[in-house]
Amino acid sequence: MQTNRLSPVMPLVGIVAGLALALCQYMIFVYAPVEQTMGIVQKIFYFHMPLAWWSLISFLTVFAASIAFLRTRNWKWDALSGAAAEVGVLFSGLALITGSIWGRHSWGVWWTWDPRLTTTLVMWFVYAGYLVLRTLDLPRERLGTVSAVVGIVAFLDVPLVFLSARLWRSIHPAVFASKGGGLEPEMKTTVIACIVAFGFLWVALTWLRAAQRRMAARIDVLATETTI
Repeated sequence: MQTNRLSPVMPLVGIVAGLALALCQYMIFVYAPVEQTMGIVQKIFYFHMPLAWWSLISFLTVFAASIAFLRTRNWKWDALSGAAAEVGVLFSGLALITGSIWGRHSWGVWWTWDPRLTTTLVMWFVYAGYLVLRTLDLPRERLGTVSAVVGIVAFLDVPLVFLSARLWRSIHPAVFASKGGGLEPEMKTTVIACIVAFGFLWVALTWLRAAQRRMAARIDVLATETTI
């Protein structure tokens, strides 16, 4: 008999995420030094970078789960792809917002059509459209198939986002790749801790939304069977 109860591990992951994020606040505002040029505004980097990285992981998950759904026709993969897309759109949207705040202080403008920024904005619109597609009133099998195909094709923009600063001339900083002017040890430790903390948050949110999607699908099936 199929069960859709939430895993008992999920609350534990959420608690770990909350504690890790709380620790990161201390590291960001107390442990990590204030950057000499940008001052306190630089600390938005500790939110911006993990959000950007985990949004790419989200869309990689959509890609992999979509392939798995087409191969197996197991609806758990459809639920995972939908959940990962939701979290990815949220994280990439927040990355764009925090990046704009940072850019306003660094570059003097809220937005510039830099390759990294432009490809990220295109990626956000593509996956926002993917989420709209998943709300269409279509037969379940057809909607699942179409969503999976779009989830695979949409991934084409993700490598461009990652490689854009290397393929084209970009003013977007490549922090870990910089030479002679990289992060202080305390800064590097803090950003790694933030990436890990946001990773726990990503797992908790994606897991929760996938479980909710599975339960919603189960309710729809039961409702259909009841009316027949």
